[in-house]
Amino acid sequence: MKNFTVKKLLLPISEYATVSLGTTLFDAILALEQAQEKFYHGKYQHRAILVLDDEKKVVGRISQHRILKAIEAGEELSKDLSKLKMFNFSDAYIENIRETIRLDTKIFTQQALKKAAGKKVEEFMQKPTPDEYVAESSPLDIAVHKLVSGNHLSLLVKRDEEIIGVLRIADVFVAACHGMKALNIGEK
Repeated sequence: MKNFTVKKLLLPISEYATVSLGTTLFDAILALEQAQEKFYHGKYQHRAILVLDDEKKVVGRISQHRILKAIEAGEELSKDLSKLKMFNFSDAYIENIRETIRLDTKIFTQQALKKAAGKKVEEFMQKPTPDEYVAESSPLDIAVHKLVSGNHLSLLVKRDEEIIGVLRIADVFVAACHGMKALNIGEK
């Protein structure tokens, strides 16, 4: 695995689920489903959708976690509850109110799912942070450090300033397992 670079494991953007700004959550989910059906690179499916601007540049990402967060009813009220800190309510009190609302709110109702399906991706996408990028020419150990220290499931791979693909933790994990097997670790 000496001199193993990110380029060897990245998935090109062309093989990844992408949507444009302004796309609804429902259409984004369909795009993810379609990409998963087309993708046969190992046994690990895509778990996120990349959001592109009008110039086809990546401006955000929607993970399965973000999708569920968008579906969770009461998200707007939860944001309003955060404002209670201004009035010196304790974190425990605010969290208690949040939990009460969560218990009283049904997420998987037709009304809640319909409302979530119509949300635009920019309302809940995550904008990439500087530690979520890695150069395609970077050694794999740098990528592993970024994945682990940032607790990321994937990194956006750059060539110069252009994002050309995605490095998924699942693919890095498989490469590490294959590397260990190649060394015959455990055999005496």
